[in-house]
Amino acid sequence: MAFINVTLPDGTVNEYASGITCAEVITDALGRKHGCLAARIDGVECDLSRLIEQDCSVEGILTDSDEGIYILRHSTAHLLAQAVTILYPGAKPTIGPAIDRGFYYDFAMEPITESDLKPIQKKMQELARKNFTVERIELSDKELQDHFADNPYKLEIIKDKIEDGGGSTIYKQDDWYDLCLGPHVPNTSRLMNVKLTSISSAYWRGDQDREQLVRIYGIVEPSKEALRATLTRLEEAKKRDHRKLGKDLQLFHVDEEVGQGLILWTPRGAIIRQELQDFISFHLRRQGYSQVFTPHVGKLDLYRTSGHFPYYQDSQYPPLVERDLMKKLADDGCTCGELSNLMKTGDIEGYMLKPMNCPHHIKIYASQQRSYRDLPLRLAEFGTVYRWEQSGEISGLTRVRGFTQDDAHLFVTEDQIAGEVLGCIELVQIIFEKLGMTDYRVRVGLRDADSDKYVGEPERWDKAEEACRAAAQSLGINWSEEEGEAAFYGPKIDFVIKDVIGREWQLGTVQVDYNLPERFSLEYKGSDGEIHRPVMIHRAPFGSMERFCGVLIEHFAGKFPTWLTPTQVHIITISEKHKAYASEVAEALRAHEIRVEVDDGDDTVGKKIRNHRKLQPAYMAIVGDGEAEGRTVSLRARNGDQISGMGLEEFITALQHEIEAKVAQPSLVVVEPEE
Repeated sequence: MAFINVTLPDGTVNEYASGITCAEVITDALGRKHGCLAARIDGVECDLSRLIEQDCSVEGILTDSDEGIYILRHSTAHLLAQAVTILYPGAKPTIGPAIDRGFYYDFAMEPITESDLKPIQKKMQELARKNFTVERIELSDKELQDHFADNPYKLEIIKDKIEDGGGSTIYKQDDWYDLCLGPHVPNTSRLMNVKLTSISSAYWRGDQDREQLVRIYGIVEPSKEALRATLTRLEEAKKRDHRKLGKDLQLFHVDEEVGQGLILWTPRGAIIRQELQDFISFHLRRQGYSQVFTPHVGKLDLYRTSGHFPYYQDSQYPPLVERDLMKKLADDGCTCGELSNLMKTGDIEGYMLKPMNCPHHIKIYASQQRSYRDLPLRLAEFGTVYRWEQSGEISGLTRVRGFTQDDAHLFVTEDQIAGEVLGCIELVQIIFEKLGMTDYRVRVGLRDADSDKYVGEPERWDKAEEACRAAAQSLGINWSEEEGEAAFYGPKIDFVIKDVIGREWQLGTVQVDYNLPERFSLEYKGSDGEIHRPVMIHRAPFGSMERFCGVLIEHFAGKFPTWLTPTQVHIITISEKHKAYASEVAEALRAHEIRVEVDDGDDTVGKKIRNHRKLQPAYMAIVGDGEAEGRTVSLRARNGDQISGMGLEEFITALQHEIEAKVAQPSLVVVEPEE
């Protein structure tokens, strides 16, 4: 019998007989209640049932870890597919991934309704209770074809994704199986705490010209308690859904004739966006940035050089080709595949809707000779870019096809990296502080030293990574290093915000880039008289303006800080005879650039208050006889606090201060304590 040495996470090395399973090793090390549902062998995730036949390191993946939750979700997607195919024998499973907040599975089947979710969920729980072993089986190409002969969607995946002769794996539970690489939970009993949440439609492979599918969403948690807590959060999230609030507050509109994922900002929504833009523009000027503007399209050659085409072709809009050339190619019988190949090789020129602003900013840098005296050069743009998001992934403001980035690119010397990264971080912190978003953490994405996907010299990477570490360390907040999470061109710093109901959003990012200056042969003359290559820093505190506004709507539940509120004061008259004074108050407020709406209609005061509360103004100012006589206002704050007979000038002064200070929560109205 052969023996092997297995290294445990604490450094202990144990000797076992070859052929022992990961589950047996973990149980030996941690006991039967180890709480793991999968394992890693030499850092590679695998099933607990995986046999160990040579020296290696082994560690367990806990159920409640990020990796464990992902495996739990993916496994439950399989359980969903099994239940659906039992209840709907004609249904064809297509794909079923884990996603950030749960899982989904797409089916080719007749449409179903929300009322059908309950029996599907019941069937899933019934299958989970049967405690089926989840088995990984390796199959040859021929065996895969045979197993999925009646499912054209799986056959298409096999044809496109699996190399000839490579074979692949399926995962089997009872008599049901699915094409998958795994890993998965050891048995279905781990999947009891599941809740199906919604249904939508999707297109096969995100292509609107392909078959329309039924998409079923769900969530799963390791325990009943965790599921209950998640459902509570979801209920709160539903109340804060920016799509509903955006409609109720008249902030933005999506129209099918305009197109999915393309946002129409209404006057009220445009105010919020413009205030945010003005706010960050002030701080950009303070930090020495120069504003630039670039076109919405660029030649294919530009994106070939940058690497965006064809390497990210699937997430971009198709190139635009000159009309006469397209006609000639069509007349010559050129296929779509042939056209794509001609574009990739550069034999055909065209234009693209820009997916990134960076190549355009690079060309501004390269438009004249630069010296070390010009650096750092900081270029900023609120530039709109376009991505071809799959229709099933588009959601309100948070996932769109056209969005504006608060984008900036800094061109620096290597010695300037650390200081400029700190400046970028300072800007992000100012934004979060003013918005009262104080619960956040920082991720420093580093390269995987064993991977070959990264470009550039190791020495330069070391220097850039150390600068990012030092910057994160200086913040005095929770931060972590994540190996392998760097962009291929350099390390990055991501800011992850936790909102008021505990959800995390990745917002601001700072990235160090050695690759693009190399690709575009950027230069500057150094103090030594020699030619050097600058380093590029990508920086976007908001990221996408659309996504950031969506997060803000949900974070504040539509109750924005006064400086962001579309209409800051709604003036309500008690009767018709108070119209003149209401108009006077409105003009006085507008003279100080305070946003005002006046309701001098015939409705009762109570009805007016109820109607205006829906739009969430920071303050409602009630005017009647007493107010008109004394040049005062009676105020009702958004939280229900009230103050009577406040002098108009006093009100304006206090409100101006609140707006200028960008107070995160309204503070004008102070309720006196009861005696």
